Amino acid sequence: MIRRQRIPYLFFIALCCTCILCVQSSSFQRPALNNKVNSVRGGSSISAVTASRDDPIRIYRLEQQHLLQLRSTFLSEALAVRGINIGPTLTDVATPEGAKPPKEVDWDCHMSTKDDPKSCLYSFDAEIGTKVICPVGTDQYISLKSLNRLRRTDPTKVEPMWHSQYAILKSWFSDESPYSLLQYVGWKGFVVSTLMLDLGGGMFLRGILTLMVLSVILLSMPLLEVVSSRVLTSSILWAKWFSWGRFVHAALPLKILIGQMVWKFSAAAFGQLEGVVRDYVIELECNILEESTPVTTSTDSNSLSDNNDEED
Repeated sequence: MIRRQRIPYLFFIALCCTCILCVQSSSFQRPALNNKVNSVRGGSSISAVTASRDDPIRIYRLEQQHLLQLRSTFLSEALAVRGINIGPTLTDVATPEGAKPPKEVDWDCHMSTKDDPKSCLYSFDAEIGTKVICPVGTDQYISLKSLNRLRRTDPTKVEPMWHSQYAILKSWFSDESPYSLLQYVGWKGFVVSTLMLDLGGGMFLRGILTLMVLSVILLSMPLLEVVSSRVLTSSILWAKWFSWGRFVHAALPLKILIGQMVWKFSAAAFGQLEGVVRDYVIELECNILEESTPVTTSTDSNSLSDNNDEED
């Protein structure tokens, strides 16, 4: 009886183990079947994309195509050096802009008159009686004052006026260049241009303004003492003690904030004063350049030379 009862139990346990193994094996194979079915009927294609990316045959073909393009590029470059052009090279498809640096150039100065008016790249027409300047061998004129004012306010826009072909700033406004305009300005131009505007990026001018402001404050100190004593002892001020007294006994962070606001206001006012003085100095520099720069060609000299040739 005991053996008869154990046999059905053992058979039942073996049957359960077999079913569990079958279910596990079918679960491992089910994703592949689902992917195949979905790929056939237009369903999910995520596994197909990942499989195509990891496909060794596809990777091998891409590498071979890349190597073939590199070999053809090297071959075309080598043949182009020998004078055999079989197609576009790297120099053909490269952008030439910016490859050649702007070159230094000499200048020509003309006088704009009623009989011979000159155009201006900055203001279309130059004023009568003013000097215009252009690179040698060109007719792209610009007013001398406009050029100097532009290089002081926004120097990045100077060379693009001539499509960045010429190094205008290095050629015409550098002490190391043989074509520099600053060699004609004399000691006045040296003080105005070199010291007040160029030295330390304007630190010399800023220092002079600071000394002037401090000197004015020191000279007006007696007047300030009288005014401040009258204000501090006035009954109108102390009648409103409940309005401004809270700021006197305020916390330290609020006092620091008020001090920062006062400092920013003072710095902004000093910056505006510096801008006004700098504009005046730039205008003075423009006048010095206008007076000192020699005229290289003029209609009067050309007419005199023509008359002399006719008389000869």
